[in-house]
Amino acid sequence: MIPQVFIQDLLARVDIVDVVGRYVQLKRGGQNFLGLCPFHGEKTPSFTVSPSKQFFHCFGCGAHGSAIGFLMDHRGLSYVDAIKDLAQQVGMTVPEEARGDVEAASRARGLTDLLGQAAEFYKRQLKASPAAIDYLKGRGLTGQTAARFALGYSPDEWQPLRAAFQAYDDPKLVEAGLVIMGDEGKRYDRFRGRVMFPIRNRRGAVIGFGARIMGAGEPKYLNSPETPVFHKGAELYGLYEAQEAIRTRKRAIVCEGYMDVIQLAQAGFGESVAALGTAVTNQHVTALLRLTDHVIFAFDGDAAGRKAARRALEAALPVITEAKRASFVLLPQGEDPDSLIQAHGAAVFEDELSRALPLSRWFIRCLSEGRDLELAEDCASMQAEARPLLEEMQPGPLRAQLVRDLAAATRSAADDLEAQFGLKKWRRITERPKSSKGVQMDGLKQRLVQTLVSFPQLAREFNGEIAAECLESAEPIDRQVAELWRAATAGADTSSGALIEALVDSEYAEVYRTALMHRLGLADDLDAAREELTGAFLALARQRAEAQRIQLLGRYETDPSPENLAAFQAADREYMRLRQQAPMASQAAGRSEAARG
Repeated sequence: MIPQVFIQDLLARVDIVDVVGRYVQLKRGGQNFLGLCPFHGEKTPSFTVSPSKQFFHCFGCGAHGSAIGFLMDHRGLSYVDAIKDLAQQVGMTVPEEARGDVEAASRARGLTDLLGQAAEFYKRQLKASPAAIDYLKGRGLTGQTAARFALGYSPDEWQPLRAAFQAYDDPKLVEAGLVIMGDEGKRYDRFRGRVMFPIRNRRGAVIGFGARIMGAGEPKYLNSPETPVFHKGAELYGLYEAQEAIRTRKRAIVCEGYMDVIQLAQAGFGESVAALGTAVTNQHVTALLRLTDHVIFAFDGDAAGRKAARRALEAALPVITEAKRASFVLLPQGEDPDSLIQAHGAAVFEDELSRALPLSRWFIRCLSEGRDLELAEDCASMQAEARPLLEEMQPGPLRAQLVRDLAAATRSAADDLEAQFGLKKWRRITERPKSSKGVQMDGLKQRLVQTLVSFPQLAREFNGEIAAECLESAEPIDRQVAELWRAATAGADTSSGALIEALVDSEYAEVYRTALMHRLGLADDLDAAREELTGAFLALARQRAEAQRIQLLGRYETDPSPENLAAFQAADREYMRLRQQAPMASQAAGRSEAARG
C-alpha cells in the first residue's frame, strides 16, 4: 500500500486547478473555477473546481473527487498510476515500500495491454466475417452499436491469436485467459468460432471477454477465467459504457445477459449493465450504489430469472440503506429484455420498469412464494427463512420496516421477531422523545462535520473540544467528527480534497463528500469558520453542563447530603459561566448564517 502520509504530501503539492486545466477549459467564477463537465455532455458549465478545497464536483452528473480521482476517471488510470503521474508532475518519487503496489500495477497493465490487443484483433476479424456480421444484424444490432461495445469475432481455428501476437508462447497469454495450455504443452485459443464481447473496467481497459457461439453447441456462452485483472464477482458488463447514462438518468438497470445490455442501450436504456455469468453480488450492488441512488433489477420471468432476482435481493440487503432504493421486476414469461425490445419496442420495456416492486414488497413476495400464510407452520418457516437475511442487514429504519412487514405478513408482533432473531432494536429517537435541545445538539454536530470537511486545517485548534464531545461516543455523528479530526491531524495541514481521499474507504465517505459539495459555493472565510466552530463547541458544552446540572439537582433532591449539594453547586457555577458566554455563540452562528446567505 502507498503510505497515506505520502498521498497527503503529494496532494498538498499538487494544484487541482492545474491538473484539471490540462483537460478542461476553466474560467474563474468567484472563488472557484467553472468549465464544461468532461464526464457528460452539457452546454452550460456545471463543473466546479475549488482551489481552496482541492476538490472538483459536477452539479450536473454528480462526478466529484480529488486530483487523483480526476485522473482515474478522466484518463482511465489505476489508483497507483494516477499517484505516479501526479508524483512525476511535482518531482516526487513513490516510496520504496509502495514498490509492490507499483509492480502489481505494472503486471496488471501488461495483462490489460494484451487483452486490449486481442480485442482489436477480434474487431478486425468481425469486419472480415460475413457470417458474424449477419448474425449480429439478425439480432437487430446496428454497426454503431457494435462499435460502441467493441464487438468482435474469433475465427473457428485452433490458434487464431497467433496472427495477433509475435510471441504466441508468451506465458502471459495464458495468465490473461486468452490461451489454454493443453496436454503435452500444446497451446490453443480459449475462444474459437464465437462472437466476442470485450469486458471493460470502469476506466475502459479490457479485462476479459464474454463469447457466444453463433449456432448450435454448448456452452452457448463462454467467459474468461478468473485472472489477476478479472474477477467476475466484482465486475459488471457494460458499466464502462453505462456510467454517464447512470449518472444522468439517476438509475441503473441490471439484467441477465450481454445481449440484453446491448439491445437495451441501442433502444435508449444506456444505463443498463449485467453480471458476468454469475449471480449478482454485494460488490456489484455496492459499485452501482456509488453511482446512483436507484438500482432496478429486471430479469426474465422464468425459473432462472426468479432465482436470479432472489439472489439479487440477498446481495442488496446487506449493503442498501434507507437513502438508496432497489426495485425488482420479472418480465413476462418467455421474454427477456432483448426479445421484448425487438418484439414490442422501448415503450413496453419502460412500462415493465414502471411496475417494478420496491425492495420491501419484493422481500415479502419472495419469502411468501409457495406458502399458505393462513397456516402457522408456513408463517414460522417464512420467519425462519427471513432471519438470516435480516441479520445481514445494517441496523436502521429500512431493516426495522422489513421486520414490521414480516410481522404483519405472518401475524406476529415486530418486537417479538426482533427479540427472537436477536436483532438490536433500532430507534430514530431515544426511549423518551428528544427535547428541542437534543435536536439542536445533533444539528450543531452536523455543522461541525460540514465545517471540518471544508476547513480541515482548523481541526488541531479544537483538539480538547473534540475529545470532550465526541471521542468516547458511539453515536454515528460523533464518530464522524472524531474520524475527520483524526484524519485531519494525522500529518501536516491538509486540504479538503486530500481529506476526502484519505477517508475514501470510510463507511461515512459519502456523508463527507456530500457535506463538502454543499459548501463548495460558499465563501472561503477561515475566520468565520473558526468562529462557527468556537460557537458550536461552546453551545455543546453549555448543553452538556445543563444536563449535568439537572442530573445532580435530582440526585441532591433525592439525597440532600452535603456532598451532593457541593456537587450540584459546582455544576451550577459551571453552567452559569458557560451561559454568560452563550451570546458569543449566537453571534458566531449569526455570522455563519450570513456568510451562507
